[in-house]
Amino acid sequence: MNKIAVFPGSFDPITVGHVDLLKRSIPLFDKIIVAIGINSTKKTLYSLEQRKAWIEKVFKGYDTVEVKDYTGLTINFCKTENANYILRGIRSAADFEYEKTIAHLNHSMNENIETILMLSPPELSSISSTIVREIIYGKGDVSKFVPKEVLEGI
Repeated sequence: MNKIAVFPGSFDPITVGHVDLLKRSIPLFDKIIVAIGINSTKKTLYSLEQRKAWIEKVFKGYDTVEVKDYTGLTINFCKTENANYILRGIRSAADFEYEKTIAHLNHSMNENIETILMLSPPELSSISSTIVREIIYGKGDVSKFVPKEVLEGI
């Protein structure tokens, strides 16, 4: 059985925190699907195509990383992709409490899919796409918070 993980998120935009988590996860799985969730009620700053292109550019040469988009529940997407793991990052105690609740609900819907929670390194724990978007809106410098591939496109 292949170890396939889904790393879900909006990635609006992808941050150095996302990149760090993914790179640390690559040795653990046979394949990681970076799954861009499409939520019609959520307003994004960047198009799906732009976010997908950035992730593909950042992970060019990493054969075990794929980028896909999906709608609906992550647990259902995992099933369609034959993924047995959901990969999530934890920056704080609040993240842990939230992710723990979602992991328990997902497990009750499909006990064959495990959620793997990975801690952010302390120096990246304050970075989120939401905060990066606010800095971009305010015309601030995000060069420390996003990969160079994103900087080239904003």
